[in-house]
Amino acid sequence: MSIRVTLVFSPGPRMVHEEALDLPPGSTVRQALQGAAALLDRHGFAPGPGLAFGIWGRKVDAGRRLEDGDRLELYRPLRVDPKVARRARFEAQGAGPAGLFARRRPGAKAGY
Repeated sequence: MSIRVTLVFSPGPRMVHEEALDLPPGSTVRQALQGAAALLDRHGFAPGPGLAFGIWGRKVDAGRRLEDGDRLELYRPLRVDPKVARRARFEAQGAGPAGLFARRRPGAKAGY
């Protein structure tokens, strides 16, 4: 008897891989990752110090036991803070003559 877990990871931007793993009952997240190491290497996903993981979008420890039907997700560390990236995109496109930020106080920062 085994449990089936879906492993989802993204080795790079706009690339998502989803693989089904058959594991012995009572397997932990750590054991699943050790068993899938060759698969991750083949797709160029190198687990590093900033790697986090979750089950169905909720962060978990490496010692958590997996259950049949779980979706184990691997999260790469962010390279850019999303707030900083959004602010840079907004400044690059400009406020323009129309839109939400068309009328702003004199001297105010773009986007506020």
